[in-house]
Amino acid sequence: MREHRIAAVPGDGIGQEVVRAGLEVLEAVAAWDGGFRLRVETFPWGTDYYLDHGRMMPVDALARLKPFDAIYFGSAGDPRVADHISLWGLRLAICQPFDQYANVRPSRLLTGIVGPLRDVGPGDLDWVIVRENTEGEYAGAGGRVHRGHPEEVGLDVSVFTRAGVERIQRFALALAQTRPAKHLTLVTKSNAQRHGMVMWDDVFEIVRLDYPDVETDRMLVDAMTTRMVLDPRSIDVVVATNLHADVLSDLAAALSGSMGIAPTANLNPERKYPSMFEPIHGSAFDIMGQGIANPIGALWSAKMMLEHIGEPSAAAALMAAIEAYTACDANKPRDLGGTATTAEVTETIIGTIEGRNV
Repeated sequence: MREHRIAAVPGDGIGQEVVRAGLEVLEAVAAWDGGFRLRVETFPWGTDYYLDHGRMMPVDALARLKPFDAIYFGSAGDPRVADHISLWGLRLAICQPFDQYANVRPSRLLTGIVGPLRDVGPGDLDWVIVRENTEGEYAGAGGRVHRGHPEEVGLDVSVFTRAGVERIQRFALALAQTRPAKHLTLVTKSNAQRHGMVMWDDVFEIVRLDYPDVETDRMLVDAMTTRMVLDPRSIDVVVATNLHADVLSDLAAALSGSMGIAPTANLNPERKYPSMFEPIHGSAFDIMGQGIANPIGALWSAKMMLEHIGEPSAAAALMAAIEAYTACDANKPRDLGGTATTAEVTETIIGTIEGRNV
């Protein structure tokens, strides 16, 4: 029997609740498949660990994570600790050293979910946003000087390397080749940011020639937000910088019905390091501990993890169960207009996988 080692890092807030739900569903789909098993080890890193140890994860955390086939992540963030400490101390402290440079965020209006866009239904909104995930605006370069004085200066320097730009554009173009529309939109802000962004444009004009079967276009990021709202059917795959794609993918999640359903894969495509899979919604401390968090984003992320570790049948079964749940008349979680708890959603989807809801 095939065995896959999964590192679970639930993190903060509702991350702990949705990862727990995701592991229950993964256990059910592995049992349904019968051809593989998951060996899961949970690492209790995050804000609680920080308050006890002065850091979000131990010094040897990366060495402990490296042997795993994938990382299943919950969220980072807690009102007791500044956001930049929790993010840079946990999520980014894993993404950057493990060179998870391709952040892949599908957005699809699932059957049964009503999004905020009028006259837009399933099939009209089906996007994948590819985000450069290790450099750019989130490279971490910069600093502050003259703290507390009127002349205090804070600098955040966007770092774009030609190698980094080219590899994410090639990844996105290759992804677009696998989809029916075979269309890719490059998003930059090269009218105002005339160095790094123009390099993105210049590299793209060279790289796209190697993918003649992919139709391409280019848009400025502000115009892209308008296009996402007014002409969603014209969009297929989008590639953008770390910051721009971060913002666009949050908008995409909202347009597809809720932040609670959106998944993310942080990929090291060369598989030198483990890739990491997480819901997009963050720690949501306002609903932590109430048992009402929507687990669908974590479950969809688990589906992407199954695909990555080479279990496509199980991934398809899990996604089919998710879509059967959204399409049926079952009570939905609160962010989708219902009152279902995390446990109720999880149990319904497990029941579908096991054939009890057919």
